Amino acid sequence: MAKSSLAIIGESRLARELEDLAREKGLDVCLLSGPGGLGPATPVVIETCAGDGAKKKSILQQLDDLLAPASVIVTSCLAYGTTHIAAWTKKPERIVGFASFYPLKDRKVIELAAGLRSTENAISTAERLFKSLGKEPARVKDAAGLTFPRILSLIINEAARALEEGVASAEEIDIAMKLGVNYPQGPLRWADQIGLDEVLAVLEGLERETGDDRYRPATLLKKLVTAGFVGEVRGRGFYWYNEGQVKS
Repeated sequence: MAKSSLAIIGESRLARELEDLAREKGLDVCLLSGPGGLGPATPVVIETCAGDGAKKKSILQQLDDLLAPASVIVTSCLAYGTTHIAAWTKKPERIVGFASFYPLKDRKVIELAAGLRSTENAISTAERLFKSLGKEPARVKDAAGLTFPRILSLIINEAARALEEGVASAEEIDIAMKLGVNYPQGPLRWADQIGLDEVLAVLEGLERETGDDRYRPATLLKKLVTAGFVGEVRGRGFYWYNEGQVKS
């Protein structure tokens, strides 16, 4: 079994980046695809599954059964709020939500959300962890996607709608936002870097939680994810990627 002060569960780019950052900061960390092989005494586990609710629930329940009562689980809450996620477990008091998008190196702040049954000790532990990774934790209201991922996902969704309606090409939309609003990069290129599946998870989570039609994902975004074209990591999203070259 893996014996570490920190375990990261997941296969996403964000999970790998978290592992790299933890090693860079000198933490004793292990990256696992699932709970199997995890040491029960691991004090903190970061779980990063985003959009697949059934898979996420299974992972959380396995972690809850496996880990010692004092262990804290910090879980991605892109698609579900912390209180909702914690309700899947027998020890909801140890669950803390976090939300961020890849690349983590560009994020100075990490958002954390306590559920209605999360203890102060659990969220304080999560804060200390992210501070040790060189990030500034910020407590925000419990909701799917929290703050930054929520707002950026809405911007990306509107850009996707503009693209599918033929308002402009992907490249034209991105140039307009970079030059017109001074974004670090265009929303469609940004989405490809993050992963369209994670953007979709936030939008579907908000639509499910609120019932508000403004969170309804663009048809093009859903089609791309269904086809497996989730962005840069798969070679195609809103753009095509071939040996480092980006094509619209």
